[in-house]
Amino acid sequence: MFDTKIAIIIRDDLATWQKLNVTAFLTSGIVAQSPEIIGETYRDAAGNAYNPLSRQPVVVLSADQDTIRKINNRAVERQVTVSAYIEEMFATGHDEANRQVFAQFAPDTAKLVGIALRADKKLVDKIAKGAKMHA
Repeated sequence: MFDTKIAIIIRDDLATWQKLNVTAFLTSGIVAQSPEIIGETYRDAAGNAYNPLSRQPVVVLSADQDTIRKINNRAVERQVTVSAYIEEMFATGHDEANRQVFAQFAPDTAKLVGIALRADKKLVDKIAKGAKMHA
């Protein structure tokens, strides 16, 4: 049904609140990059409007720090833009501070806690190799 796949890979040693927080932030990056994935407004039986949701399913995976770094490197090598969240961003309070701290690290030094990508299904599978279904 879909030619593309959305995958979010979260570091497996995070606290539950961190996993949920990072997943939400990373998803917003995918939507910003691909606004066409958003469907129509939902309405309940009483006519109340609700925000539209993604038309496309999202797969949430988990991996350790080293595997996430490898996945990120594969994405960079294949020129697939990802959403990324690093450990240091948990200590910031707003978007500008997040971007400032993010800019201090290179792919080989960043303590990635999560990445998200949307690309051709087969390409996403190759890039995300090593990640497991989140439990």
